[in-house]
Amino acid sequence: MEKLIEIKDISVVYDTTPVLENVCLDIWKDDFLGVIGPNGGGKTTLLKVILGLMKPASGEIAFFECGKSVSSLKIGYLPQINPIDKRFPISAYEVIASGLAGEKPRFRDFTSVQKERVRELMIQMGLEQFTERAIGELSGGQLQRVLLARAIVSRPQVLILDEPNTYVDKKFESHFYELLEEINRRTAIVLVSHDIGTLTSMVKNVACINKTLHYHAGSDISGDWLNEI
Repeated sequence: MEKLIEIKDISVVYDTTPVLENVCLDIWKDDFLGVIGPNGGGKTTLLKVILGLMKPASGEIAFFECGKSVSSLKIGYLPQINPIDKRFPISAYEVIASGLAGEKPRFRDFTSVQKERVRELMIQMGLEQFTERAIGELSGGQLQRVLLARAIVSRPQVLILDEPNTYVDKKFESHFYELLEEINRRTAIVLVSHDIGTLTSMVKNVACINKTLHYHAGSDISGDWLNEI
């Protein structure tokens, strides 16, 4: 297996309170890692470390591409809390296309290939009828699908989803999980969730975080294992 991310002995402190202690974790190409743990256990903090949004007090994180150390990876991220201002005058299509901004030269339009990628993704997400719809006119579930599409339109090497069951509307839920399986064929996924039943039916490996991290290869976790950690 090809390693993408190596987290070694990471510790994070808020003020004087330890949030993560000596956390070690490897994330592999084509991995589908489920992350569980209690509120305040450090799940979101770990995501911030991976994303470079937070510097650990100690330990290190390394990224790899084709077996070689690199400074960073292309990572798609959809946070639990929707950060977008719905009053901003921008269409669903434009939001998704913004996920490709790093791939186009400044002051130039997107290429025909990039535009087609956005259109294909809108169809895949069931958003084709909302192409020109302003984001302020979308329902909460529709907007979250738009933001998910923006997170994956650049075809990231790793996709991080924080509590996706809180932002997927029921009408789209079953298709959403099918979509994740399809995405996982080319992208490693890290999925944080409180819904252990749904999570274990989808993921390949499980990490439980409660200040420290306990890793379980495979998704066949038992109640005894959960209670113990």
